[in-house]
Amino acid sequence: MGVMSRFGNNLYSGKVSFPFVPMRRLWFIIAGALVVLSALVPFIRPVEFSIEFTGGSQFTVSDVAHPDQTVATDAVVSVVPHASTKVTTVGSDGVRVQTDQMTPDETQAVSKALAQAFNVDVDKHVTASFIGPSWGADVTRQSLWGLAIFLALTFLILALYFRTWKMSVAAIIGLVDVLVITIGIYAAAGFEISPAAVIGFLTILAYSLYDVTVVFDKIRENTHEDGEHANRTFGESVNLAVNQTLVRSINTTVVAVLPVGAILFIGAFWLGAETLSDISLSIFVGIIVAAYSTLFVAAPLYSLFREGEPALKAHDAKVRKARAQAAVTA
Repeated sequence: MGVMSRFGNNLYSGKVSFPFVPMRRLWFIIAGALVVLSALVPFIRPVEFSIEFTGGSQFTVSDVAHPDQTVATDAVVSVVPHASTKVTTVGSDGVRVQTDQMTPDETQAVSKALAQAFNVDVDKHVTASFIGPSWGADVTRQSLWGLAIFLALTFLILALYFRTWKMSVAAIIGLVDVLVITIGIYAAAGFEISPAAVIGFLTILAYSLYDVTVVFDKIRENTHEDGEHANRTFGESVNLAVNQTLVRSINTTVVAVLPVGAILFIGAFWLGAETLSDISLSIFVGIIVAAYSTLFVAAPLYSLFREGEPALKAHDAKVRKARAQAAVTA
């Protein structure tokens, strides 16, 4: 039997147990600190938004022999010295240059400079366009609407499935925790938030919901089977369920992260596909944060919500009293 299998069996039987519920106060303090730090990131390091949100000019040069980014930057600065540029390669023979908004004369001058720098025909291989900030505003508004509808439906479906609104509340708080921390890490690292990244952020919620549903299903199974004669407290049953699904959570996270990481590597360093990189980067960070949030936030939070119920308080007191009497007798 392999080490991982023995480890999983020991977790399932309770021989080995990590204190997700017993040490929840520490996990909540850490989670709160991470959320606060994530919220403070924009004040320390302003969030970088893509041209779709800020507006600006975009030039695309195709069929170039050597898509050198420095050549493109030098070409733009040579005709518009104050220009702020962002250059990315597109495939193996294309270059995309994004700048702040330029006048028609500046646009024409930059197009000619890029064509001359890459030795291509300006009419055939250089395209220029202006992207207004309203496009990004529309994407943001629709994303927020999509997020609100997603959270409302998630709350309703989980409440019906698990037959308790407290699991829904714990799951929603976990989802919000994932979203805030992921955006905070994204911004702190200096990654640019683009419409593709926003799509990635919303995709993360689906993965996080799947992860938390699997763990909550095991919690419901354990607490339902225990009944009123169980020799475990409610918190201990929840903690056992989280440990029993720990190996599955680790395996699922690793299996999900590996292909996304491969897509990120290929998109960023091989193809130069900016959209692909933005989506995979946000999902890559979000999957890891989602696994953490399910184990250390959502599940302990659900236990906290339920332990105050009179029937569970009486049951837990009964279990502790029986243990104390057994200890005295021994």
